Amino acid sequence: MIAQRDQLNAVGGHADERSVAGTDQRSIPEATVARLAIYLRALVGMGKVGVATVSSGSLATAAGVNSAKLRKDLSYLGSYGIRGVGYDVSLLTDQIHKTLGLHQNRAVALIGLGHLGRALAGYAGFASRGFRISAIVDADPAIVGTRVRGLPVQHVDDLDAIVRTENIAIAVLTVPAGVAQEVCDRLVVAGVTSILNFAPTVLAVPAHVDVRKVDLAAELQILSFHDNRKSARADCEPARSGSSTMAVGP
Repeated sequence: MIAQRDQLNAVGGHADERSVAGTDQRSIPEATVARLAIYLRALVGMGKVGVATVSSGSLATAAGVNSAKLRKDLSYLGSYGIRGVGYDVSLLTDQIHKTLGLHQNRAVALIGLGHLGRALAGYAGFASRGFRISAIVDADPAIVGTRVRGLPVQHVDDLDAIVRTENIAIAVLTVPAGVAQEVCDRLVVAGVTSILNFAPTVLAVPAHVDVRKVDLAAELQILSFHDNRKSARADCEPARSGSSTMAVGP
């Protein structure tokens, strides 16, 4: 495997000499970053079953993209592929891990312990993907002080101290829309610069703060549109198949 990795790094035209640290992450398009997370999930799965190398076609299929797009995305990192051999799964996994900053085991604060918040608090997949929920926060006196997954539920009024003490890198908001902006403002003041927002509202933040919005209802509405379109198409097909052309005489 070591010899293969040396070969992967040495082949001209297929390997980028830039190290991870030398990669200008600011030049990577947002859409590519989103697909890198999908590639990583596929690669991790392959690694678990002992796959050592993977072709661009196989990885693209596993990720649901075409091969050309995958190769273009990986070129932003420095492609490690060899024609006729493919990509070293372990090496590429490590590359994407570092590019996405997942080697740092980032601390996450979960704000809001409703049904969705509790579900996220219990999700075991965060730890395996480079994140750990280090703080759970709510405003309900009946909840504050209880423990969830071994963590004490802390009060939202203590956000400044929580962010500082736990070295919070990312906050996940699962609060009602009516209080989301207020909580967001507190997080920004506390120094949080990355927020995953599940609240059904658009947050106003300074330019240095990154917000990703997850709107489950909107996603369902999009699926409803596609389902409605497929239904309309299916309704038209019998009429088309049953139609016939009649010759009209003079």
